Amino acid sequence: MLRWYQMKLASRPLLTQSVTTAVLFATGDVMAQQAVEKVGVEKHNLARTGRMALYGGAVFGPAATTWFKFLQQKINFQNTNVTIAARVLTDQTVFASTNLFCFLSSMAIMEGTSPKDKLDSAYWTALQKNWMLWPAVQAVNFKLVPLEHRVLVVNIVSLGWNCYLSYINSKGK
Repeated sequence: MLRWYQMKLASRPLLTQSVTTAVLFATGDVMAQQAVEKVGVEKHNLARTGRMALYGGAVFGPAATTWFKFLQQKINFQNTNVTIAARVLTDQTVFASTNLFCFLSSMAIMEGTSPKDKLDSAYWTALQKNWMLWPAVQAVNFKLVPLEHRVLVVNIVSLGWNCYLSYINSKGK
């Protein structure tokens, strides 16, 4: 399975990472609905899972793939640890905040609700939680993981994170 994934990454990196991201975003939502909210299979909201998959595959997968390549090419210093710290700082101040804004806004639009209300109720809390988890994950990711596998590492950690995002996105409905 890993060899097949490696081959797909080499031949079609953006598509492979986008499809992988779509599947794992959907999985995070299923985990939120079934393990956290305990809605049961008969009351599972397939449209919500579909929205998560769509966002993961069409927005986050391509954006993260492009972003990690940008960081790899543009943020480099003589000292490796300074490079990693600069990448993490840039990732968390530029990409994380922008992606969270896009996620909450696009979910609200797809749900037919107010993006402003969604952002007002969830953005700051989610961004603070983001900063409790992702700087450490990204520091390890940038230090130890080859560029072509960084989105996969983020996606694996994101199973829990997307479960949380799906849960906070659905609160108050």
